[in-house]
Amino acid sequence: MAIEQQQPLNAYIRVYSKEALAKARLLDQQRKEGKPMGKLHGVVIGLKDVIAYKDHPLTAASHILQDYVSIYNATAVDKMLAEEAILIGHLNCDEFAMGSSNENSAYGKVLNARCNSRVPGGSSGGSAVAVQAGLCMVSLGSDTGGSVRQPADFCGILGLKPTYGRVSRYGLIAYASSFDQIGIFAHTIGDVALLLEVIAGVDEFDSTVKKEKAPVWKEAPDQKYRIAYFKEALDHPGLDPEIREAILTRTEQWRQAGHTIEAIDFELLGYIVPAYYVLTTAEASSNLARFDGVRYGYRTKDKDLELTEFYKRTRSEGFGREVKRRILLGTFVLSAGYYDAYFTKAQQVRQLLVERTNLIFKNFDIIILPTAPTTAWRIGEKMDDPIAMYLADIYTVYANLTGIPGISIPLFGHTNGMPFGVQAMTSHFNEVSLLQFSHQMMQQ
Repeated sequence: MAIEQQQPLNAYIRVYSKEALAKARLLDQQRKEGKPMGKLHGVVIGLKDVIAYKDHPLTAASHILQDYVSIYNATAVDKMLAEEAILIGHLNCDEFAMGSSNENSAYGKVLNARCNSRVPGGSSGGSAVAVQAGLCMVSLGSDTGGSVRQPADFCGILGLKPTYGRVSRYGLIAYASSFDQIGIFAHTIGDVALLLEVIAGVDEFDSTVKKEKAPVWKEAPDQKYRIAYFKEALDHPGLDPEIREAILTRTEQWRQAGHTIEAIDFELLGYIVPAYYVLTTAEASSNLARFDGVRYGYRTKDKDLELTEFYKRTRSEGFGREVKRRILLGTFVLSAGYYDAYFTKAQQVRQLLVERTNLIFKNFDIIILPTAPTTAWRIGEKMDDPIAMYLADIYTVYANLTGIPGISIPLFGHTNGMPFGVQAMTSHFNEVSLLQFSHQMMQQ
């Protein structure tokens, strides 16, 4: 009922209401019979339309995958179903998870429930709005460069990107394989922690997953943390002054509460966005080569074409503007004569970032940054300026380049009426500390 009433938000692409109700009735019966309940017994969960759910359509919000039905479950889906979750539907997103505003979907834009004239963030905008508007209890998105944390920030909810390798990517449609990670949207740290506990852990289908048990979070007594933030990030000319002032005021409160707060130099900040877009578009140009109209998905209606022209016509008609832009950019940076100048240099920047990050975490427990330089902008405001759209990722792509976990914590409200938060990050596979810190900050 709520999903129908809020249909204008366009958060859901497909709703599986009949099977969700049937699953709920089955769980009710099992509970009456005294059968043990799973960890997610009856929890209603939405899936971003890049996560495979067997025998259900999977389109990545793109025409190129129209009418495609998944033949298997993502590992995260299998784990949730095993714990008796109810999967209510697939959620809208930027096409192939490429975007920061959820305006690049073949199914139309998603509206921010707080203010319908503003974007919800992207690429997991539908996943964020579904939780924001109460259209599911928790949801899954994917985070390649901030696509969970930024929409969470714009919608005033929690958004967690786990460590790269914490959650299996099996069944997640790839954008950039060395960056992608399934993430979680929720209202409470307890909900985030429980869902992470269920979906994390070893998977024989994904060799990048860390081979250890999933983390178990428990509410802990208040701790004193060593917290760092980047001077260059808070002094950046693109950062909304009100966001800057709110974060600095809060850090001073943390200092007075006994935490160690230190501003540190981070001269690599200006290299982060260029390195990210060189590397991710290069990986995307390779990953999206499989969508050619031969085996599945969209196929051009013109039948009298030789093979090369058939590929060109199908991909030109099937992919949206932003996806084509990134494929072309990725192909360019991988081409002869430009590979060393762009791709190799970006890889070197990434290695420098990893090394610098490891040094920082020898002296600090937490890094904090803004999640985004502004609150949610108005629909259409940045669509004609892709560079401005890309620069909106300046604070989130860092965690994906280095593989560390990050979370957007909803702490503030702007005078324009929109929410915003702060982003916190910890060292690799230290989600328990990240969640404990986040919970503590939300209680103050």
